[in-house]
Amino acid sequence: MDARQDIRDFLVSRRARITPRQAGLLVYGTTRRVAGLRREEVARLAGISVEYYTRLERGNASGASEGVLEGVARALQLDEAERAHLFDLVRAATFARRAGRRPAAERVRPTIQRILDAMTGVPAYVRTSRLDILAANALGAALYAPALTSVTGAPNMARFIFLDPAAPAFFPAWSAVASDAVAILRAAAGQDPYDRRLSDLIGELSTRSEEFRVLWAAHNVQFHRTGTKSLHHPVVGDLQLAYEALDLPSDGQRILVYTAEPGSPSADALTLLASWLATPGGGAPLPTPAADTAG
Repeated sequence: MDARQDIRDFLVSRRARITPRQAGLLVYGTTRRVAGLRREEVARLAGISVEYYTRLERGNASGASEGVLEGVARALQLDEAERAHLFDLVRAATFARRAGRRPAAERVRPTIQRILDAMTGVPAYVRTSRLDILAANALGAALYAPALTSVTGAPNMARFIFLDPAAPAFFPAWSAVASDAVAILRAAAGQDPYDRRLSDLIGELSTRSEEFRVLWAAHNVQFHRTGTKSLHHPVVGDLQLAYEALDLPSDGQRILVYTAEPGSPSADALTLLASWLATPGGGAPLPTPAADTAG
């Protein structure tokens, strides 16, 4: 991944989606070569020279101050995730480092595993920013059994979504889930474009999935903090679950916890799943925390 090229592609894609009317600009005449903003219009809105913005859009972010980037973010109407992504890209391009050796396999600390195991009434699992699934509690492993036992290799949610033919049946809103996954990976790539395992994953998905290539080229990013997820479990059927993401800053990992509305069919389904898990021969294999998820 090339941070300078990513700056260019990201800014061009954001500029193309904003019309002059949306930006509050008056347009005289009807002939425009682009539907979105021109460079000079972004520069004017950001309060910088056209030459400066052009240089920035070409990936030359050297000397770009926080004030300049804030101005560009306002001009392009970037949301919180997009603004953070722009700053990440500029930081990576400015303080570029060479890719090092492949890092050691990531593990979940015993304390975090105990926390997971103590969450007996809700499904929960730990993932990285690359969407590697490192560990889960028993109910989380049962809920996400199709992803954890996927034929696509070490447990990785993006790999399951794009490469496993079972994914569309498991995720009824597959298109939205796929878009979210790519947006999460885009944000991760902006934070560390020299992550060897992430680069390998993106290369694998780009080679094997046309859907991934199209979504990756859109340069969309988002935070994945809270929301709802629709699942169709092969044992208990449809579930509509709310999720919360709990960051583990010292580990660069996240705990995803899922809950159902009390008294809802989804709550009944989770209860049934827990009962199935407790029966002899029920349940699903837990992911191995020590497994190398490099692919």
